[in-house]
Amino acid sequence: MPQQLTLSSLPLFPLGTVLFPGGLLSLRVFEVRYLDMVRKCHQAGAPFGVVALAKGAEVRKAGAPQEELYSIGTLATIEELQSPQPGLLLVRCQGGERFRITQQHLLHHGLWVADVDMMDPDLSVPIPPEQQYVADLLANAQHSLREKSPHTDVVTHSTTDQLNDCAWVANRWCELLPLPLELKQRLMSLDNPLARLELVADVLEQTGIAR
Repeated sequence: MPQQLTLSSLPLFPLGTVLFPGGLLSLRVFEVRYLDMVRKCHQAGAPFGVVALAKGAEVRKAGAPQEELYSIGTLATIEELQSPQPGLLLVRCQGGERFRITQQHLLHHGLWVADVDMMDPDLSVPIPPEQQYVADLLANAQHSLREKSPHTDVVTHSTTDQLNDCAWVANRWCELLPLPLELKQRLMSLDNPLARLELVADVLEQTGIAR
């Protein structure tokens, strides 16, 4: 049995959103606690962890309650970094593997770091025939997005192999659908990609997207 991969003192970026594996994320970084962290990760080619906020706000304010973090997050690798002015970084990241926090620590300057266990990547499960329409709808939605919003942060192109993969299709729909944060977090955390796809199919039917 392979030994589980762990990371120590992984810097975290708590957000009011969920980053899915394979997803895209743009950030405007201006808080002191994140500027140095992002620069160091970029220089080292190292990822940081994106975790959704169970409580609290993305931007720290005096007197605000301390953030509470969900225990499962996603590694973010910096693909582009720009500094249009002092004290501001524009960052574009891609979601990688998921992790589970085992210990977390709040440093004196407000940065969260954590010891994490890496979760197994989603198994490659082909789309069942009864869910094929979910992949077909995704391909159509991505085509429309490419035409209407070419600079969106949402993934707007999938290969044939990706469109036949339960996890990929479910993840991309989770990014597109206006789901509550708690539900997105629960879907991202599921170990079974087919179950994730089936839940997405239920949402598509309930909202009338799938007719």
